[in-house]
Amino acid sequence: MAGVLFAGCGGGSDSKNTSKDSSGQKESSELTDFQMEHGIGPVTEHVELDDTLNEKLITKGEKIFELKCSACHKLNSRYVGPPLGGITNTRTPAYLMNMMLNPSEMIQKHPIPKALLGEYATVMTDQNLSREDARAIVEYLASEDRKE
Repeated sequence: MAGVLFAGCGGGSDSKNTSKDSSGQKESSELTDFQMEHGIGPVTEHVELDDTLNEKLITKGEKIFELKCSACHKLNSRYVGPPLGGITNTRTPAYLMNMMLNPSEMIQKHPIPKALLGEYATVMTDQNLSREDARAIVEYLASEDRKE
């Protein structure tokens, strides 16, 4: 989840973050500024957290987190995957949702999950979450982050 969108979307410039491989060819994983900030996946718009979080979503998100995320993630300690406490202070809601909804492509193309894979040596598996489920988990994580 940590490491949390797309061409043709608003929010961010259209410039690409490019690099070239050893033959001088552009890498196929060019990302827009928007994708660098918000990740790669189905969430292609900014997602905002309200000042007052939704208690119903928090409760749902906590249940989903316990069922699908807690086997690899803890809030405040390293486990199989990175700790997620404070994550809503460092990653956008859209980034987190895209990481949950599209982990394979994020790990293949986005530098943050690539680096985390190097550190944790474990690939995040697709948990088959709906967009609503991912939003509920973000709401839960944000509620925990606001307690600190």
